[in-house]
Amino acid sequence: MSEPDGRAPGAPVQVVLSVGTDHHRFDRAVDWVDHWVAAHADRARCTAQVGTSKPSVTGSSVELMAPAELQRAMASADAVVCHAGPGTVMDARRAGREPIVVPRSARLGEHVDDHQERFARWMAERGRLLVATTEEELHRLLDRVLTEPGAYLRPADSDDVRRVAERFGQLVEGLLE
Repeated sequence: MSEPDGRAPGAPVQVVLSVGTDHHRFDRAVDWVDHWVAAHADRARCTAQVGTSKPSVTGSSVELMAPAELQRAMASADAVVCHAGPGTVMDARRAGREPIVVPRSARLGEHVDDHQERFARWMAERGRLLVATTEEELHRLLDRVLTEPGAYLRPADSDDVRRVAERFGQLVEGLLE
């Protein structure tokens, strides 16, 4: 017998963290997820794609995952936590997951400007993702997956949405050059 989300009964929930590939470190997101996993070590596991950020101390970490590998990891996760890069957000949605987004902050040296904060807010207002701007907000959102493992499963977005998000990302990057 399995849980409604397909996991074996009593299996730990799986969290996938993706901080993207930007050269700015995003240690804050890694720390926040690590703190939550450490507090729930008997009930949660994490796989982290950390780019140039520090590795996770509570889960398995890789600098970069091949796109197909990251897509598979997201599709098998109970929760996806990611930065607010449009491509990563759409990867999570295409995998059938409602992403929990921690936007990078320019004032913390995590990016060149605050476009991720604006993009995350815009998408959240349209019900396309969940935003965590504090560690407490992230932990509250992740706590939900402990009691309701299928909470962040959703119908997968089509490739049309991905192409729009990729084009949006290109336009934003063009503005920054």
